[in-house]
Amino acid sequence: MSTAAGALARLTDPAAKVSAHYLIDEDGMVYRLVDEARRAWHAGVSEWAGERDINGISIGIEMVNPGHVYPGYAGGYRQFPGPQMAALIALARDILARHAIPPQRVLGHSDVAPARKTDPGELFDWERLAMAGIGLMPRRRLTRHKTLAPGDSGRLVRGFQKRLRRFGYGIAISGMYDQATEGVVKAFQRHYRRSQVDGVADSDTRAALDDLLDQAGL
Repeated sequence: MSTAAGALARLTDPAAKVSAHYLIDEDGMVYRLVDEARRAWHAGVSEWAGERDINGISIGIEMVNPGHVYPGYAGGYRQFPGPQMAALIALARDILARHAIPPQRVLGHSDVAPARKTDPGELFDWERLAMAGIGLMPRRRLTRHKTLAPGDSGRLVRGFQKRLRRFGYGIAISGMYDQATEGVVKAFQRHYRRSQVDGVADSDTRAALDDLLDQAGL
């Protein structure tokens, strides 16, 4: 949503059937909407590490931003302002201090629902969060991999799908670089390789996944 007023109206409207534990405005104002001990309806149909009841095991934070264009909505996606990011870091640190959440479980909606969601998107500063001790981001690596792209198939694609699934993404192990695989790769890139979100598993994308698996001990 493009304004806090619009987001609050929707997130507190029972008819909308959507909610979140917290909402952060662009000026840094934090709204607590649902007690952390209660379920909030922010993830929808989603999956991570084999768990499909994401709403029941997560704390949902929404950020005011017009978001990406989609049918019937003009969008206006833009950078997340400094005060908003600073408020998120403070809130996330507080949450992490009270809950045993592994760094690889600090996720975006696009990670858990890549076929339906694109938020927070490629303009969200995941690197800033990682530098603040929140979540994981890949380090620079010199590993070289063969590029995998839509239409490819075989052992390398199957192995890559297995590694995405090991990290947590809900992806079928088919050995086919199909539309669903492309969508998961785009979701991965929106979070972990923001400079190029094209759904192609090039060497940098595959090396980033390797590094994240190493950091997470998976």
